[in-house]
Amino acid sequence: MAALLVFVVFLVSIAVSIPIGISMILGSIAPILTMHSGGSIVQLLNNTFSGANSTPILAVPLFILGGVIMAKGGISRKLFNFFAFFAGRFTGGLPCAVIMTCLFYGAISGSGPATTAAVGAMCVPFLADLGYDKTWSAALISVAGGLGVIIPPSIPFVLYSLATGVSTGDLFLGGVFPGILIGVALMIYAWYYCHKHGEDKEKIKVRMDELSSRGIGNLFKDSFWALLCPVIVLGGIYTGWVTPTEAATVSVFYAIIVSLFIYKTMKISELLPMLRESVKTYGGLAFVLAFATAFGRVLSLTRATRAVETFILGNFHSAFSVLTVLVIIFFLLGMVMDTGPAIIILSPVLLPACVKLGVDPVHLGVVLVCCLSIGLATPPFGLDLFVAGNIAQKQPMEVAKKAVPFIIAFTISLFMITYIPWLSTYLPSLLK
Repeated sequence: MAALLVFVVFLVSIAVSIPIGISMILGSIAPILTMHSGGSIVQLLNNTFSGANSTPILAVPLFILGGVIMAKGGISRKLFNFFAFFAGRFTGGLPCAVIMTCLFYGAISGSGPATTAAVGAMCVPFLADLGYDKTWSAALISVAGGLGVIIPPSIPFVLYSLATGVSTGDLFLGGVFPGILIGVALMIYAWYYCHKHGEDKEKIKVRMDELSSRGIGNLFKDSFWALLCPVIVLGGIYTGWVTPTEAATVSVFYAIIVSLFIYKTMKISELLPMLRESVKTYGGLAFVLAFATAFGRVLSLTRATRAVETFILGNFHSAFSVLTVLVIIFFLLGMVMDTGPAIIILSPVLLPACVKLGVDPVHLGVVLVCCLSIGLATPPFGLDLFVAGNIAQKQPMEVAKKAVPFIIAFTISLFMITYIPWLSTYLPSLLK
């Protein structure tokens, strides 16, 4: 009964638009105040502070700060120029270069909205000037921006690791092949769209001639430091030289050094506003993360986790069936709930039962994050839709309509990732 009360109060609070952090507080204290179950208020407060007092959690604000600095430092433009040089002369080449930039920038920022904002601010006007439909360009960016939470380093993977204890490094490796697969699927549709609707070849040729006149050597030299960032960050993690939290710190200092002293696209006086922006971005999430630990403890004390496990094991008898249902649930959940809170709250509840049905913990994390990343571009509350719509000066629902074919391509890839665990587990197993 106490477990049911926790879920009912939490879900009702969400339904009436109470912020998710407050909803968790209400769900946590409901059994304590009404049924004297789930511990005490003092225990709840202690668990909240212990949830915030964690070294691994520092990776989240640091990756956010690194992404903000790199966005302001013009890193995305240099990445795009590099990919456009090779792909721009082919049909659909420039939209594909945008997707490749999102893939690579995702390996820098670790955030979907940050990737959408950084790449979109530069690429949407660029594509519109070359004759591409502006709303379609915004739709492309809104869906491709979701790659930022799949390609490592990924903030949702860090949160999944914090919530479940699964290795962050394994999760980062597990996201590589799925991220590439989704990127390829998006590029196939972009090529088809450009082949069907045509492109302004004259305008594209002029821009490509301008880019080619710089020479491959100068272009590589200009892009080298941007391309090197994910190599340093991820290479440091996988070789064991640094932890994910230390790698996040390295990414911040690397971004500062490159932007201030190499590219000289930023001034020291701009660092303080960037710190403020990062704190604002992380503030709400930090509140949720702190209370998520307390909420999880209450779920454990009220045997809610055991109840969920019993329900899953009693109604599903294979990894295939439980993953199918979870994909549908998290796909819908991503439309109305942010990626971070969904991962923090639900993954520790679902993981024990899924493991007993033969689902690999890394594979489950990758599938859940992929489902939620689609939600970033899905109405009514897809955050990337609002970011891309603001850049293109279009209504989010206009962008959403053009995004549907991209979402379909993403979804096809998602089912392949779900039912072919090898895509998520091969690289982590290879390095063990």
